[in-house]
Amino acid sequence: MMKGRDPSNRTDTRTPTSCFCSNLRRATRAVTRVYEEEFRSVGFTGSTQYHVLSAVNRKGSIRQRDLGQTLDVDETTIARTLQPLFQKGWLTHAEGDDRREKWIAATEAGKKQIAQARPAWERAQTRIRKVLPAKVWESLMESLPKVAQASEGA
Repeated sequence: MMKGRDPSNRTDTRTPTSCFCSNLRRATRAVTRVYEEEFRSVGFTGSTQYHVLSAVNRKGSIRQRDLGQTLDVDETTIARTLQPLFQKGWLTHAEGDDRREKWIAATEAGKKQIAQARPAWERAQTRIRKVLPAKVWESLMESLPKVAQASEGA
């Protein structure tokens, strides 16, 4: 979905599918593009950076392993995702009691980055809300966390 385009005016040539995973991934890619367009204007290279930085900030301080579990991301992926945030000075880390344990926290620069990025997040939210009927938005906001939780037991 490109900024400024009305998706309802576009002829969709993609083949419909009955695969839940395929439909969910397609929707996720489309929505992610909207958020990433907005986040680029404030220095994020992807929407994940905003979500990770915000999650760390909400917790105050969190073990890297726990952050991965909170975001439902494996340890290798979370380590790779954190690296640019450390390099930009938005996060800091300290060793825990066990040398393998890393505690992550947002720096003052990271907290400023979150505040600066908040309007970009709000613009992305608004763009998606504008193209979805209110009932669909509400249903998705209620259902998607349930889908994620239920899928863990599938």
